[in-house]
Amino acid sequence: MAEQTGLTLPQTMDRSCWVCFATDEDDRTAEWVRPCRCRGSTKWVHQTCLQRWVDEKQRGNSTARVACPQCNAEYLIVFPKLGPVVYVLDLADRLISKACPFAAAGIMVGSIYWTAVTYGAVTVMQVVGHKEGLDVMERADPLFLLIGLPTIPVMLILGKMIRWEDYVLRLWRKYSNKLQILNSIFPGIGCPVPRIPAEANPLADHVSATRILCGALVFPTIATIVGKLMFSSVNSNLQRTILGGIAFVAIKGAFKVYFKQQQYLRQAHRKILNYPEQEGA
Repeated sequence: MAEQTGLTLPQTMDRSCWVCFATDEDDRTAEWVRPCRCRGSTKWVHQTCLQRWVDEKQRGNSTARVACPQCNAEYLIVFPKLGPVVYVLDLADRLISKACPFAAAGIMVGSIYWTAVTYGAVTVMQVVGHKEGLDVMERADPLFLLIGLPTIPVMLILGKMIRWEDYVLRLWRKYSNKLQILNSIFPGIGCPVPRIPAEANPLADHVSATRILCGALVFPTIATIVGKLMFSSVNSNLQRTILGGIAFVAIKGAFKVYFKQQQYLRQAHRKILNYPEQEGA
């Protein structure tokens, strides 16, 4: 019996809590626990200290898993049994917590869908005319409206993502030397470049997703305004809006191509200066 006591005493008396660094001599009433695979004196820790450390790691989520920072062994955490009422409430809370993300996603998708439907209806009335648009939507099949109206903003965004100006710019750079008329209109546009600068990555272009979205959604309004200003003699609202949209796209594309070409020439003619020498060096 003495031998057994002599063997166990050194093991228990050498315990040291790795959280608060207290030993058995500091607090003989503390409850100790070995929660992981660590060996030596670091395998011991006060139950209260470990509970406090686990609370800090879980941050209020009692179901989160916590592991030892040294051996990465997961702590085995058990809870007292719940009564029937508390068990039902806990189960309901878990089900609601799992269902809420899907419900929120459904609400978000539904909100986006009905926003697209409303935008499509407003666009139809804006392009065709208020009364004519209402008549068209009243005579149309409801299923067709539910499917067709949301596709209007989608098609506008997809159309905005087509970078047709880049293809025109490539042709411009390829054949600008042969078209001398361009030099008279835009001086220096067809002059040879000393070097070919690196092309910018289209994905890294300054045209962001928000700019594409805003430009696409505002396009029907701009087309309507341009159509009224430039083609006021056209009686049909639809034809006037279509002509205004084509004119706006053409004018904007021309300025964009010219602007990008000037940036290209600016990059091609750039120079790196010598480092200025300091006096007395």
